[in-house]
Amino acid sequence: MKLQQLRYIWEVAHHDLNVSATAQSLFTSQPGISKQIRLLEDELGVEIFARSGKHLTRITPAGQAVIDLAGQVLQKVENIKRVSQEFNDERRGSLTLATTHTQARYILPSVIQQFMQRYPDVTLNLKQGTPPQIAQMVVDGDADIAIATESIASYNDLVTMPCYSWNRCVLVPKDHPLASVSTLTLEALADYPIVTYVAGFTGRSKLDEAFDIEGLTPRIAFTAADSDVIKTYVRLGVGVGIVAHMAADERDDDLVAIEASHLFAPSVTRLGLRRGTFMRGYMYHFIEKLAPHLDRDKIDEALTASNRGALEQLFADLVLPAR
Repeated sequence: MKLQQLRYIWEVAHHDLNVSATAQSLFTSQPGISKQIRLLEDELGVEIFARSGKHLTRITPAGQAVIDLAGQVLQKVENIKRVSQEFNDERRGSLTLATTHTQARYILPSVIQQFMQRYPDVTLNLKQGTPPQIAQMVVDGDADIAIATESIASYNDLVTMPCYSWNRCVLVPKDHPLASVSTLTLEALADYPIVTYVAGFTGRSKLDEAFDIEGLTPRIAFTAADSDVIKTYVRLGVGVGIVAHMAADERDDDLVAIEASHLFAPSVTRLGLRRGTFMRGYMYHFIEKLAPHLDRDKIDEALTASNRGALEQLFADLVLPAR
């Protein structure tokens, strides 16, 4: 069994069983990958991939178990590389963040600016996606840190930690009837078409829950993953915007931001690390800049928590900063 063979089956599984695409991504030949997979299957005595002719059609149950273990081995190898990098030069390396538009646009710029000033020789990569995509990037080793509000806490392969809480505001044009309302209500909001986040994005579940509790059915006219896109359609008169409070700033001087935190339960943005991750010094620094209560000791304690219950207990009494 060779490390190269484990890399091949892992990459093929994560390229939708497309050996040609895998070969391109690894700068090798398609026949070479196919041969090594066959040799590994012969050695193990099990089929990792089911086939129809020359095409891979699915991952077998035994194959899935082998691929999962291969992923763990490859992660350990990556950790060995990181250990050597840490001891050779703790101020050089790379850090890949996976997050949503709202975090990337409104929260991370100041954090990244401070980080890059301190670690100018660390290459920083920013990937965006839906919360499930973000979590999967870290699980698959394509990103180091996931930052999102929805979904990521449900991934068993991730250790997640709370960063901060936040709530919402309502955005309307200056001449909108709600712009002059002293105290906004859900009933008043339900009278207008609403422009807000796509389900599964940026705390959308808290919005839906609030209307459900009051027995109201909001008229969701338009949804988007991007706060700036939501603002654009509010300006076009499509509906009343409901966005994260952090997404309303002084540049939106043509819109009125109406406080809505009394209408919705707060949401919590979390960061996720893959279990078993070797933490380089600059990774601790980045996390502490993002969430000052997550110092090195607290992060290490979270990474060694035996299960999700122990992890929740670790942060049970924490009062999160609000954004």
